[in-house]
Amino acid sequence: MRTPAAARPSDSGRTPARGADSPWIVGRVTAPAARLRLFCLPQAGGSAASFAAWRLTPPARIELATVELPGRGVRGAEPLPPTVEELADAVLDGITPELDMPYAVFGHSFGALLGYELTRRIAARGLTPPLALFASSSRAPHVPVAKRITGRDDEGLLRWLEGFGGFPSELRSYPAYLRYAVRTVRQDLALTEAYLAPGPGPVACPLHVLGGSGDPLVGAEQLDRWRDVAGGPFSRTLHPGGHDHPFTGAPGVLARIGAVLA
Repeated sequence: MRTPAAARPSDSGRTPARGADSPWIVGRVTAPAARLRLFCLPQAGGSAASFAAWRLTPPARIELATVELPGRGVRGAEPLPPTVEELADAVLDGITPELDMPYAVFGHSFGALLGYELTRRIAARGLTPPLALFASSSRAPHVPVAKRITGRDDEGLLRWLEGFGGFPSELRSYPAYLRYAVRTVRQDLALTEAYLAPGPGPVACPLHVLGGSGDPLVGAEQLDRWRDVAGGPFSRTLHPGGHDHPFTGAPGVLARIGAVLA
């Protein structure tokens, strides 16, 4: 759960557009002779900036399209839709012009649940499905949340985040930013806690689940429950690290993604 970038006024209300004109993709990395596009959905409180480490060593011939959700980063002034399902609809509306080449979807933690809903909606609209969905460090969508966090006060929420490395303690020195970051994390967690898929509805693409071998929040047993929503090929891989393994161990995770998509 890395912290979001600073906010600025939004571009809400615009017709969905592709490329530099789209508010949904921020920090795009276009590889030479890119053969596919990887949409990256951040964790609770995260933004497109959460994937900064990925931009240093992107997989060969894969374009990184890091998604900026409303309510954080450069879209900090925009309201976040009130449910994961409505957020998935908004994301799909925003990135539909980007589905003009082979693509895959990666979601971390909160982003994994969002990626599942996004992939299901792509199929429901009859659009070309992704080559794969990568779900990282999250409970399966049909499994109820085990522990609710949003009832804690700000200090309690911060201590929980710091307990698994989800929030650098040095940021306590910046009170204004701290309030903004806690508010963003809390609103995303509220969506996560309220979300539960009505059943193990399968995704219409290969499903690859990733986790951190030392993750105190989501263990291998929980990751294996994703198998229930696999409509085709399925894999589960553990990487060194904790809950934030996609960022602390970026080269290994990107190598796995690149190998699957090869």
